[in-house]
Amino acid sequence: MDQVAPELLMALAGGTAGAAGQQIWASLRELVRRRPASGERTGEGELTALDEASDDTVRARELAGVLALRAQQDPAFAQALEAWRRAAEAVNRGRTGSGDVHNKISGSTFHGTVVQARDINGSLYLDG
Repeated sequence: MDQVAPELLMALAGGTAGAAGQQIWASLRELVRRRPASGERTGEGELTALDEASDDTVRARELAGVLALRAQQDPAFAQALEAWRRAAEAVNRGRTGSGDVHNKISGSTFHGTVVQARDINGSLYLDG
């Protein structure tokens, strides 16, 4: 099983995937709360920590690591996590598109400002 990407966890924790992303995030919380058969860490602490600071890459990596470790130790959890990851990636992909951006400028830009961007969240101010 592929590890859940920390960037995906951050996007979902931060709410950037909208209502569908919030539902997916809630379903991860429910999955993590299932008690493991043995004494391994559940990931609840790491998930809560990322909830509190969704832009923290370190916290996202820690959660991804705990989820991967738990999946290695629990085949049923691994199967459920893989299904969750596929659903989460589909929701996130639907929000951002395929991920490829190709910009090309030809000619002169002396007559105005050119902005090349993808997935801007928030305001964009140009002072020119």
